[in-house]
Amino acid sequence: MKTYKPTIGLEIHAELKTQTKMFCDSPNDPFNSKPNANICPICVGHPGTLPVINKKAILHVLRVGVSLGSEIADQSEFDRKNYFYPDIPKGYQISQYKYPLVRGGELAGVKITRVHLEEDTASSSHDDGDYSLIDFNRAGVPLMELVTEPVIHSAEQAGNFGRELQLLLRTLGVSEANMEKGEMRVEANISVASPADTSVKKFGTKVEVKNLNSFKAMEKAIAYEIERHIAALEAGETVVQETRGWDDAHGRTVSQRKKEDSHDYRYFPDPDLPKLKISEIPEFSKENLRKTMPELPWERRERYKKLGLKPQEIHIYVSIAAVGAFFEAVYGIFGSKKDSILLASNYISTDILGLIKQKHGEGRESEISKLPFGPKEFVRLISLIESKKISSRGAKDILTVMFESGGDPEKIAGEKNLVQESDHGAVRKIAEEVIRENQKIAEEYKRGKQASLQFLVGQGMKKSGGSANPEILKTTLVSLLSA
Repeated sequence: MKTYKPTIGLEIHAELKTQTKMFCDSPNDPFNSKPNANICPICVGHPGTLPVINKKAILHVLRVGVSLGSEIADQSEFDRKNYFYPDIPKGYQISQYKYPLVRGGELAGVKITRVHLEEDTASSSHDDGDYSLIDFNRAGVPLMELVTEPVIHSAEQAGNFGRELQLLLRTLGVSEANMEKGEMRVEANISVASPADTSVKKFGTKVEVKNLNSFKAMEKAIAYEIERHIAALEAGETVVQETRGWDDAHGRTVSQRKKEDSHDYRYFPDPDLPKLKISEIPEFSKENLRKTMPELPWERRERYKKLGLKPQEIHIYVSIAAVGAFFEAVYGIFGSKKDSILLASNYISTDILGLIKQKHGEGRESEISKLPFGPKEFVRLISLIESKKISSRGAKDILTVMFESGGDPEKIAGEKNLVQESDHGAVRKIAEEVIRENQKIAEEYKRGKQASLQFLVGQGMKKSGGSANPEILKTTLVSLLSA
């Protein structure tokens, strides 16, 4: 069987969270429902206008660089990337080419080539007629571009990298990175080397795929392209270097245009913008940037792993911010009580999220932030379980009530008659009555039939109305039957 080697490199754009746009003071609000509401002469490319660099956007990119273990530039500059489309009327995009802000680094086992900063273009929409509509609300929004090395070899690996980057951007607070809204956009460069070339690490012809608005779409598009390239090579055909778009409805890529090379854009330094002396700005130093860093996703995973959390629990708390915040609050209350934390985690990841799914549907875990009870009330519930005042079954019933209407767990336990009887004297009386009323079963247990004991425990729970502590009841029965 012939062996083909796919190689993938990713170019990922992310809109940054700033109050204003990249080179002007227009509000950074690309999703304003009123078209062309957040614009100014700079946004729409009026002659004679002068751009001014957004310091916050620079800071965001540098923080990303530090988190990736990248090299922060000593100096950087902006360039003009020349091309003409209706969504960029000045005929060029301000970007970075030769001197990006960040070089190198690594994330999820994938090496990074560079991270640079540019301005976003306007958004276009196409009606049924022979015209397009342009909305400049997005024009000039700060746009971070991250380029990976061509070291990815599967659709799954590409998807894992994209999700990890999205999580990092959200953790740092630099971007919402919502792909469906276009806040994060992925372009995949795919090549497949023929069997004769795989041994010498030679790449095949590169094809770029755009219009990838979800990680699932990205994985499907990459897998499709790999199969398309292999089929072409098997048939003795030539793979054309081009840009293709993903047609999600038909599950295929379609040709859009011939792929440009960098020289086609005629890059040159933007004469209206000064060179950036990064090393001369104190707050841009690595030391100061590190001080602003939150706990990064991989650091949190390691901490949770040492705590003893299950892999699925770790994934939930790290990837879903609202659930992670709830767990962290519970964690903070319990402090060093590891067993309590693990028990609480089990109820959060199964029972609470199960109730949310039942009420709100799949993928609505963030609703945990809107519960009618908080971490403090939940901790009191866990404490009731640990003190044997309520059973695990009773805890689930109490949690259901709290989920619907809140309330104090101990009060709910009393109202629902779920408080366990742990008084040894009272439990002994129940055990004695059970043995007296079920002498035949008791004798079977004495002769070695272990299943009989469970029957007697069940009778005792029934007699107590479910209030007896089952562990104390069982121990008491064994003691009486062994006498």
